Amino acid sequence: MLIIEDEPMVAMLIEDTLSDAGALSVAIAATQEDAIDAARHRRPDFITSDVSLLEGHGPAAVQAIFEVCGEIPVLFITATPDDCRPCAPPGMVLAKPFTGQAVAHAFRTMTAAAR
Repeated sequence: MLIIEDEPMVAMLIEDTLSDAGALSVAIAATQEDAIDAARHRRPDFITSDVSLLEGHGPAAVQAIFEVCGEIPVLFITATPDDCRPCAPPGMVLAKPFTGQAVAHAFRTMTAAAR
């Protein structure tokens, strides 16, 4: 599991939600480059990504990760869903503010479909 999020409190909320939903191992990256490095180090089986990062762009990080690791289910969690390009399948988009239930549901649905 990889969380690409530059707001620490939001990243921790997503981490707690996904851990409660059954995620076993979580890495958090705050920048595009850190996200790509984390995926190279350990291939994630699920990704959540903000769109706008202080350093970089979430969809660009995801595209680079796909090039290295292949397609992985990805949930874009963003305050700017209209800016979510390219966020087409296999990704889903969830607008901020979000609920833990929505994140957990998306995680369970997407990881079940990927099996």
